[in-house]
Amino acid sequence: MLPGIRSGQSADLSAILQLLKSAGLPTADLANAHEFQTWVIEDEGSLVGVIGLERFGSGALLRSLAVAPEQRKRGWGTDLVARVEHDARGYGIQQLILLTETAGPFFRGLGYAVTARSDVSEEVRQSAEFHSLCPVTAICMRKALTR
Repeated sequence: MLPGIRSGQSADLSAILQLLKSAGLPTADLANAHEFQTWVIEDEGSLVGVIGLERFGSGALLRSLAVAPEQRKRGWGTDLVARVEHDARGYGIQQLILLTETAGPFFRGLGYAVTARSDVSEEVRQSAEFHSLCPVTAICMRKALTR
């Protein structure tokens, strides 16, 4: 049976943090992130994938995408992004923004384009992700969502 994607729950927090830390992703602000939501993939009782969305009006930060190393190359990262994009459209989000140091080619393959940080809304730029957690060398990318 293929694992499904479900909304993250508070009981998942410890496993989410562990997975994100093992992938070298920031976790310091997750408890206080603005309208933050996660989705997870569980396989045989273990959390093996996670993605997060931090909402800012009609825009949102796509963040915290991680798949356990032994579970990669199965398409789960792509599945997680597709699920978030689908749900974000339902929330009325028109644009997704992300910062990455290593996953630029992956996201380009999913239709994200490099953009200048200055082209991102002020509200998103004031997030901890932009303001302090990701280095200025991280690539900023965006994708417009259509219904």
